Amino acid sequence: MLNYAWRDYGVRVGIWRLMEVMQKYGVKGTVALNSDATQHYPRIIEAGTQLGWEWMGHGKTNSMLLPQHSPEEERQHIFSVVETITRSTGKAPRGWLGPALSESLHTLDYLAEAGIQYVADWVNDEQPYPMRVKTGQMLSVPYALELNDFGAFLVHGQSAEGFARTIIDQFDTLYEDGAKTGRVMAIALHPFLIGHPHRSKYFAQALAHITSRKEVWMTTGGEIADWYNKTVLNR
Repeated sequence: MLNYAWRDYGVRVGIWRLMEVMQKYGVKGTVALNSDATQHYPRIIEAGTQLGWEWMGHGKTNSMLLPQHSPEEERQHIFSVVETITRSTGKAPRGWLGPALSESLHTLDYLAEAGIQYVADWVNDEQPYPMRVKTGQMLSVPYALELNDFGAFLVHGQSAEGFARTIIDQFDTLYEDGAKTGRVMAIALHPFLIGHPHRSKYFAQALAHITSRKEVWMTTGGEIADWYNKTVLNR
């Protein structure tokens, strides 16, 4: 009961506070969405869509990791997730983050076959890059393990103020790097963690710092993919 209620805070309270903070600073979310969540929390889907958030595939639940399936089961799983999110949100997901960032040797090919255009599982760069797939195309768009509230609070025991300081320090360094070449900075958040008042307060301070600087593009994963494909890959 305790673990369920702890997580349930995220959908009852945390997500709504997070939406308010992000809307205040003009930040749109790119949501790693379990397809099962669309069936249980339609009000959240409706509110996020109204805010212009992007819905990114994230498996059915975080309890089902892709390498646990046979190749055909994994393919069916991916197609089912894409179909459910498309039906529930009115738009097919363009991006994908594997549950626990899990992939098999077949995942990228199945994702491309299902119409997914970019993945966030590969946390090995600060810029997008193309990936080889059997059919179609695939792009890696940077995600964040270092700027992830789950690891910060539950693994490293970081304070909310310390997490905000980490976000600001990361931004300041990448902002300087941006004078030479663009960088992608993702902030990975879970409403049941960051949505608590004592944490959202400092997250808001971090967003205030970021949005106070010029030449910063507050955007979504799909828009980053569009820019990279058009500007760098000429496609």
